Amino acid sequence: MARLPRFLFLSILAQSLLTAGCGERPETDQGIEADSTAGDALDNPSVSPGRREPVERLLLATTTSLYDTGLWTVLEPMFEDRCGVELDILYAGTGKALEWGMGGDVDVVVVHDRASEDQFIADGYGLSRTVFAYNYFVVVGPADDPAGIAGMAPESAFVTLYENGTVPFISRGDESGTHAMEQRLWAAAGLDYETVRTSGDWYVEAGAGMGQTLNMANEMRGYTLSDIGTFLAYRGDIDLDILIEQSPATRNDYAVIPVAAASDSLMAANMVTFLTSPDIQAVIDGYCLEQYGCHLFYAGAGQVL
Repeated sequence: MARLPRFLFLSILAQSLLTAGCGERPETDQGIEADSTAGDALDNPSVSPGRREPVERLLLATTTSLYDTGLWTVLEPMFEDRCGVELDILYAGTGKALEWGMGGDVDVVVVHDRASEDQFIADGYGLSRTVFAYNYFVVVGPADDPAGIAGMAPESAFVTLYENGTVPFISRGDESGTHAMEQRLWAAAGLDYETVRTSGDWYVEAGAGMGQTLNMANEMRGYTLSDIGTFLAYRGDIDLDILIEQSPATRNDYAVIPVAAASDSLMAANMVTFLTSPDIQAVIDGYCLEQYGCHLFYAGAGQVL
């Protein structure tokens, strides 16, 4: 796969920066100029950096759920200040993020589909997989629950939606980690995904990120599978409820992978160290916890998954 010139990617990012805050949903990202002039200060943040010349910028591709929740607007300036590098963030579904990594167009990918991640590394595109956070998927829909799936196991709910065949189900349909989880749930329900996908107008493929998919489900009074973090961040703007709560079967692990073709392998590795450091793990675990009364994300470093 051909590597795109970086200026093409940077043109995507040349838009206004939004102020970070709990639950704010950024539309775009331009990165923040680091105050430091050099170096990796991860090992000892109190020591003034200056041991190496930094790369001009580090390009990171992230899943939309981490971006739509606003978490990266908090983490981005912390990484820049600590490492003396400008961090530029591209957000897309896991499939697209890994595609950028395969082309060497980004330095780090942060995604959430284990099978795709393992293949990415096995094919030589990624160096290592490190889990740093997790949350859960939930099934959301109209409060009056026209299909009557509230409280069911996810697999039973999917069978009910398929047999109903009239109430809309909005799929991400974008090869994202959420889309991969949805396909696993259809399989666990004993249903062939291609059969489901082509069974009628009730099944709608958004081909979009989690936030846009939630908005579509809201407009169509339909159901969708969402990570709980993005749903909580959007809850105030949509009229959907959680109808099927989190369960062990819907755990959603987020992993960071340095790209083998990274422009600066040391700085890419610094992102792994940063995301798994105790202070950043505390930030992730407590992100918006007080505002929503429940976790958008749980700290996941050190878990072998």
